[in-house]
Amino acid sequence: MLRNPASGIRVIKIGGGELEDPVWLERFAAAVKAVLPAVIVHGGGRKISQWQRRLGIPVEMRDGVRVTTLEVAELAQMVLCGPIRAKLLRALKQHGIEAVGLAGGDGCFEVELVDPDKLGRVGRVVRADRESLLRLIEAGFTPVLAPSSTGPDGLPVNVNADEAAAAVARALEAEELIFVSDVPGVLRDGKAIGTLGAEEFRELVSCGVVRGGMVAKLSAALASGCRRVRIGDLAVLYEPERGTVVLGEAAA
Repeated sequence: MLRNPASGIRVIKIGGGELEDPVWLERFAAAVKAVLPAVIVHGGGRKISQWQRRLGIPVEMRDGVRVTTLEVAELAQMVLCGPIRAKLLRALKQHGIEAVGLAGGDGCFEVELVDPDKLGRVGRVVRADRESLLRLIEAGFTPVLAPSSTGPDGLPVNVNADEAAAAVARALEAEELIFVSDVPGVLRDGKAIGTLGAEEFRELVSCGVVRGGMVAKLSAALASGCRRVRIGDLAVLYEPERGTVVLGEAAA
């Protein structure tokens, strides 16, 4: 077992939207080699919505969270653990990275339902399997996690990918949690903010500077307890000074 996991492991979260761009995916796979060992957590909300519309299933969001019926949870599991992950695994392996695809339902993390009456089968991670992930990393593998899990009733549960990444980083005592997207960081007046704390985050949300998916990323980052969290584009993977550094509880 790794003697000091916190000394080198990074958790990298990427969005499903970025994975739809083959050029971006190729560049990401090449850049990941610079930050190994790592665990990669991917999203896929855009593709899930596309499939819902294609199948005539209404897309309903509440406070930015997908209302997830059992039918939607099953669909999300198929999408996240199917074409999205396969595309990512193939790109990583083409760059010599021994990636292995997993999901919460494989035992990587346990979940509980957030609010069944309001949101349906939406879960939060209550425990990530630190030992299993570390064994894979020690054996030379790069775990690639889909944010889909199984509830206590054995049925699928959808999990916010940002929150899943934060939970995994916390369990692994990761050196760094990195949110990679298509923007160079948290932007204000068109420029990336160098560092961001909880108070400034609330101010930026209240004045509308930070909104949409960035709110979820920053909320997860601030609550992660990680020693270092960065948000930015692909450059954050090979340039340590790039992106926005989020100062959470661990840095306070």
